Amino acid sequence: MRVIWLLLVAAFVAILNETTMAIAIPELNASLGIPPELGQWMTSAFMLTMAVVIPTTGFLLQRFTTRQIFLAAMILFTSGTLICLLSPGFAVLLVGRVVQAGGTGIMMPLLMTTMMNVVPAHSRGRMMGRVGLVISLAPAIGPTMSGIVLDTLGWRWLFGIVLPIGLIALALGAKWMTNLGESTHSPIDVISIVLSAFAFGGIVFGLSQFGSGGETGASTAGLAWGAIGGGAVVLALFVWRQLVLQRRDGALLDLRVFSSRNYVVAVVIMAVVALAMFGTFSLLPLYLQDVAGLNATQSGLVLLPGSVLMGLLGPLMGRIYDAMGPKTLLVPGTILIAAAMFSYSIVTPDTPTWVLVVVQTGMSVGLAASFTPLFTASLGSLDRHLYSHGSAALNTLQQVAGAAGTALLISIYSAALHSGQAAGRSVVDAGAPGAHAAFLLAAIIALVPVVLAFFIKKPEDQEDRSAEVVDTVETAPGD
Repeated sequence: MRVIWLLLVAAFVAILNETTMAIAIPELNASLGIPPELGQWMTSAFMLTMAVVIPTTGFLLQRFTTRQIFLAAMILFTSGTLICLLSPGFAVLLVGRVVQAGGTGIMMPLLMTTMMNVVPAHSRGRMMGRVGLVISLAPAIGPTMSGIVLDTLGWRWLFGIVLPIGLIALALGAKWMTNLGESTHSPIDVISIVLSAFAFGGIVFGLSQFGSGGETGASTAGLAWGAIGGGAVVLALFVWRQLVLQRRDGALLDLRVFSSRNYVVAVVIMAVVALAMFGTFSLLPLYLQDVAGLNATQSGLVLLPGSVLMGLLGPLMGRIYDAMGPKTLLVPGTILIAAAMFSYSIVTPDTPTWVLVVVQTGMSVGLAASFTPLFTASLGSLDRHLYSHGSAALNTLQQVAGAAGTALLISIYSAALHSGQAAGRSVVDAGAPGAHAAFLLAAIIALVPVVLAFFIKKPEDQEDRSAEVVDTVETAPGD
């Protein structure tokens, strides 16, 4: 049990760090004198780095011990946080975010893989719910904390508060982290890492260029399509190489996980939800502060009730999944997500703040109802030896989709903002149409999971609803 709680603490720190940044982007844009499309790379670069790192974790979790992986992840995270704290400007701050993301990208698959290996199949929903309760505290605290810190202390303190928490988690891990499972000695495929980086990097960079330059936006279209096309070609090479290497069990990312239909459907739903969700969460603070006229603290408070409710619902969602399966949660959950995004597409600067709170709370309930069944049903559909690769693939596509969604929606907003300001309109008048168009696109994309939710099934080894919960985590030797 101690190992799981150490991993949960580390996950809490990583998610807290990530959720504080969304509210901080407008402040950073103003403080550093950078446009919104450049400031969004504070989020996109973070998610993109995780998308490059996470594919390697399927291999790393088999090659190295649990203790080694945990310590490496926390050292990267705390080092990146220190760089951000001391950064003199945008470039160094971005480097720090990339280093932070390297540690975060390792931590989340480590948590998910460990959970799958030590928790009995029939009680995984309940344990995933407990995990949701803990890690949802970070999204609940992060935006509000960020708003208060920005309005009173300044953006550097966002990293100054996270750093000691990360150092404590690192110290506890150095003392108490134990090893689970056996490691292998297969060499890592460097070519696959390079292909992965250029593939995902090219696609997301290309998306970020659309509408990014105001008057020069048209001139970046060629660069954008070139980067996307190049990334797609390299991605095909990456897939081909993995198919070849997995014949001798040497793939960086074993693509045999996609032979499970249930896993594939769950991954597609997760990727589409992530694209719409991360894009919306990155754009929403800009809308609240630039168009709706709220300050950073008020923007954080808009997000707080939904995040708290999302955490409190975690254990309940886990029990419902174990008892009734994924569709009972996924169908209403995905409908709530889509409905919330459609609501955001029609709000105006005069919309009461309480309406925004209600919409955000509805989206949070939908997310709570979606994540537990998606994680549990997807990984539970795989053979045990593919858990680490399944977790890596799921988290990779989630992060790439999230980075793409952030880049796409912010680009739409920025294009409208630049165009409107060039025509002499105010930020409010210029930004509102762009935000509405971006939210509407996210809402349309969010309709895809609503349809696919009907095709998710509960894995056969999780069907025994009457089995007693055997908490092997608490009785694991060495803990």
